[in-house]
Amino acid sequence: MRIAIDTGGTFTDCVFVRDGKLQILKVPSQRATPEEAIAAAVRRARKQFGARQVFSDDRGLDLVCGTTVGTNALLERRGARVVLVTTAGFEDVLEIGRQARTKLYDFFVDKAEPLVPAPGRIGAHERLAWDGSTIRKLTRQEIGRIVRLVRRAKPEAVAICFLFSFRNPQHEKWMADALREAGYLTSVSHEILPEFREYERSSTTVVNAYLTPLISGYLRGTQSRVSTAWYSGPRPKAATTKLRVHVMQSNGGIISAEKAARQPVTTILSGPAGGVTGAAYAAELAGLDKVITFDMGGTSTDVALLSGELRTTSESIAAGFPVAVPMLEIHTVGAGGGSIARFDRGGALRVGPESAGAEPGPICYGRGERATVTDAHAVLGHFGETGLLGGSFALDAALARRMMEKARGAFRTVEEFAEGILAVANAVMEKAIRVISVERGHDPRDYTLVAFGGAGGLHACGLASALEMRGVLLPIFPGGLSALGILRADVVREFSRTVLLAVGEAKRSVGGLRRIFGPLEIEARRALQQEGSASKIRIERRLDMRYAGQAYELSVPASGDFVSAFHRVHEQRYGYHDAKRAVEIVNLRVRATGITEKPQGEKIARAPKGSRVRVAGSLDCVLDEKRRAAALIAREELRSGDSFAGPAVISEYSATTLVPEGWRANVDDFGQILLTTTGKPGRHARNN
Repeated sequence: MRIAIDTGGTFTDCVFVRDGKLQILKVPSQRATPEEAIAAAVRRARKQFGARQVFSDDRGLDLVCGTTVGTNALLERRGARVVLVTTAGFEDVLEIGRQARTKLYDFFVDKAEPLVPAPGRIGAHERLAWDGSTIRKLTRQEIGRIVRLVRRAKPEAVAICFLFSFRNPQHEKWMADALREAGYLTSVSHEILPEFREYERSSTTVVNAYLTPLISGYLRGTQSRVSTAWYSGPRPKAATTKLRVHVMQSNGGIISAEKAARQPVTTILSGPAGGVTGAAYAAELAGLDKVITFDMGGTSTDVALLSGELRTTSESIAAGFPVAVPMLEIHTVGAGGGSIARFDRGGALRVGPESAGAEPGPICYGRGERATVTDAHAVLGHFGETGLLGGSFALDAALARRMMEKARGAFRTVEEFAEGILAVANAVMEKAIRVISVERGHDPRDYTLVAFGGAGGLHACGLASALEMRGVLLPIFPGGLSALGILRADVVREFSRTVLLAVGEAKRSVGGLRRIFGPLEIEARRALQQEGSASKIRIERRLDMRYAGQAYELSVPASGDFVSAFHRVHEQRYGYHDAKRAVEIVNLRVRATGITEKPQGEKIARAPKGSRVRVAGSLDCVLDEKRRAAALIAREELRSGDSFAGPAVISEYSATTLVPEGWRANVDDFGQILLTTTGKPGRHARNN
């Protein structure tokens, strides 16, 4: 049995298959102890399965989790006390960083303080040359001295990053063996990121060490609580406890909890990555090859661009720190349903990035005191009187109205204040979509917006209109699509190696590239075997390439005419290419995927020809600055082929969707809804 759980800032989502059908449930998140919310979700899932089914055939449980624990720890600086052991003379690499500035014209920008302060950075007397040859050997005496200094510092974890260790890891291995024997949790750069650029490699290794004690403790707690929740109560005597826990990685694949505990840096974008993989599946079902994913939850909004494949990058910044492991290209902004509205010193309305979270939550949840995006929707009547989660989560719109009346500032009415909140939130999210599309050479008018997250459907049509997009796709379980993506995720391991090889040299010796790829592929297959995923394996090879003299790379598949492919990608990203300029290969990458069994989308019942859409009622709400009656549509009542025009509100267990006037909704065979502006009905949908 497989259960997927995505822990968000407000709700923890759970998706599983029971009797051949996908099921979803949501429980409030617990920020201080997220594993408790996971256990609560598992207990509710167990009740739905029933004890007899849980223990039939002595089956075990495979739990796959998406987590924000690592991200939150970085943002809030709640990680471990770390010591960094590095080559003598390079102790201040973390402090110096790069010349690049995040805000060129801000004289008062605050630079993030290093995760390891100066007293915790220890220089080891050793040195390797650029080619990995030894200039100064790391002696036993020096290793003993370093261990004594580390012991004196009393760290919770240790990071090791020696100069040019990506060429020759021997010194790091000796140092790591000694520190691990001394009982320290140790992160080593050649194991985490065997690539050049000492600053990024040092930063990534330190981030890994910073998160290791916290993530390993969280995963142990999760395994313990889930085991108790799933296997408690009456059960057959022969039944045994078979619990496997996997964790979603930032690259769109899963790994075992044991591996995630050793390399938590790979899980920083765990939850958002699940959303992107779920959106990719939804787009595949709808027959769409160009989509922009729009995941609006309670705390933040994540957007990504997909054009036939998942796009990864090794140039991410997490909480101000470079993290160079492969991650899906996801852009995050602090605008969600719980984002707090406020007025700045100049009297301008701002929304986010601070969020009310699950505790105290928006005002309409009954405990909050500061207006949020969710409160704005409640005041405008977008939820009606039913509340959330199928009516099981009541909302107090009257309380939200009273509190917002006191805080509306210069706005004449509460409705104007609420509309202002939504307009500001939309502006923030529109800018995020432009970052991953227009600023990278993609025209959003060629793309469809895949809207999900609990609040995604409330803003999707407005954003698609502003960006003149082709339409909006509303997948099944929009409020739990990240968990569905996690449920469908494959096991993925990624390996890389810096080669710094001229393309001319590589072309003259194609076998040279194959020889370098060979050991990486062997290592990748061995890793999948250890994960228990060696039956169906897919290997992808990629090259990081650049023009000679450049300080940045672009990734292309290592097949066919990869040089021409590099020129095309460079033209798209930067607006030019130079076919006469020398090109070099910087890094080789291998992505090994262990294919898992996946639940498939089910076709829903088809509407009889000439039948009308079932309308559950009518809502008196404000849409497009006008108060009007909107048809209330219960999504579970929709059938394949159903079509209706706005204004309408689509209500379901995990989300609410606004269909403004001038928009039309068309339901496909899988229950997904394609929203298009009037005059373009069903333009990109499958034929119903």
